[in-house]
Amino acid sequence: MQYAGVGGVSVDCDVLVIGGGIVGLSTAHALSRLAPGTRVTVLEKEAGPARHQTGRNSGVIHSGIYYRPGSLKARYAVRGAADMVKFCAEHGIAHEVTGKLIVATDRSELPRLHSLVQRGRENGIPVRELGPAQIAEYEPEVRGLAAIHVATTGIVDYGRVTEQLAESSGAETVYGAEVDLISRRPSAVAVRTTSGLVFRARVLVNCAGLQCDRVARLAGDDPGMRIIPFRGEYHDLARPELVRGLVYPVPDPAFPFLGVHLTRGIGGGVHVGPNAVPALAREGYGWGTVRPRDIATELAWPGSWRMAARHWRYGAGEVHRSLSKRAFTEAVRRLLPAVTEADLTPAVAGVRAQAVLRDGTLVDDFLIREAPRTVHVLNAPSPAATASLPIGREIATRALRHLP
Repeated sequence: MQYAGVGGVSVDCDVLVIGGGIVGLSTAHALSRLAPGTRVTVLEKEAGPARHQTGRNSGVIHSGIYYRPGSLKARYAVRGAADMVKFCAEHGIAHEVTGKLIVATDRSELPRLHSLVQRGRENGIPVRELGPAQIAEYEPEVRGLAAIHVATTGIVDYGRVTEQLAESSGAETVYGAEVDLISRRPSAVAVRTTSGLVFRARVLVNCAGLQCDRVARLAGDDPGMRIIPFRGEYHDLARPELVRGLVYPVPDPAFPFLGVHLTRGIGGGVHVGPNAVPALAREGYGWGTVRPRDIATELAWPGSWRMAARHWRYGAGEVHRSLSKRAFTEAVRRLLPAVTEADLTPAVAGVRAQAVLRDGTLVDDFLIREAPRTVHVLNAPSPAATASLPIGREIATRALRHLP
């Protein structure tokens, strides 16, 4: 690949993708399939792919049961789960379709559990309703009043999937390339990195995840939202034999978070979590990571204050479970009574890039916006990894429409 100098006028590539997570590299992969011969470059600021959201999640292939019928999440998750299993099988990537339980532990959760059954059926997902005795058939140590079994849920290492997408895409992937300037002209988009490299493309695709709103503003576009980072803290279960597969609580529909759950991974260990606490940095994987610039950006956004006023009780509970291992353990014990504090060991945390609108609304669906010669992916939380292959095709299709 040729790198243009600051005064150069040549076009280095047809499509330039910012972000080397699973969505960015799935987009590059899709471009090579939809339009063979398209010159694609991916810029990633880290030293390798999948270093943030993609590589720091629970590795679940979601079924799509949670999502509103007709939403992008529902459509892409159902299709994406099947595509992901097929992709892994074709490339020899370890994966497993395990199924999972969603368990109601309180009578107040039963109407929501029934709603999930209806939603699953509307989305074309096979579900089985279970009573307490049937729960024990799947998970002997789990207790609940009722549950549903979702057969199409699975597990995979999304970091490995992302590496394979990079290998298969044919794109030029440049690591250590953090973008600090974007200039959009009628004929091309020029992008400069902090190291001084300049790339020129006919179309720009912003898949920058935790930094996507900043990249949009660098391009001169008002995204109409801000990324508010929420850290998800995980623990490893010292007695993995207590859990056979995947066990989830009934989620609160007012929030785009699924609650603390139990996930047996590809390696046989069991992950417990995550919670959802406000992070003090966009890439703040612990309370000790504080970035004043990130905090200032959050505080300056009116939506942050409106969100906090609306949901402060929920947030206070999440922070309490973060600071108190006893409280976190009690949340787990609702599903798995046998667990003790000694069974839980802190594991690698993740940070969710949550888009928040000016009015304080937590964006609950994928959000993709377009501008001249540009496609911005502004909200791609869970189940984005599951849905990455169809999302990549959608983004690639939009990007190709901008090519003259």
